[in-house]
Amino acid sequence: HVQLVESGGGSVQTGGSLRLSCAASGDIASIGCMGWFRQAPGKAREGVAAIYTGSTTYYADSVKGRFTISQDNAKKMVYLQMDSLKPEDTAMYYCVAGTYGDSRYFAGCKFGYWGQGTQVTVS
Repeated sequence: HVQLVESGGGSVQTGGSLRLSCAASGDIASIGCMGWFRQAPGKAREGVAAIYTGSTTYYADSVKGRFTISQDNAKKMVYLQMDSLKPEDTAMYYCVAGTYGDSRYFAGCKFGYWGQGTQVTVS
């Protein structure tokens, strides 16, 4: 079992920055991908960014160049640095973890573990 806990959300002005953190615990040895999804009211969930074992990264086109995903394996942490935030970035952000190898899914990862989410509001 894997537990994911997000933190760092909040309200910021357009053009501002936030850094989201995700702490992973439990049986994480089998995890091959970690990442972030988001969901705004009335909209479908969408993948934002992913990072694989070895630190290769993948980004949605909408955030490329503005967001940076990183990880600290020793601390079992994943981060999402969000710069140049726009109102359309407003959403609940979820930390996710799973395994690589299914092309049907965002970044090729089947994310079976989800955190509770942290709210990001940009105005």
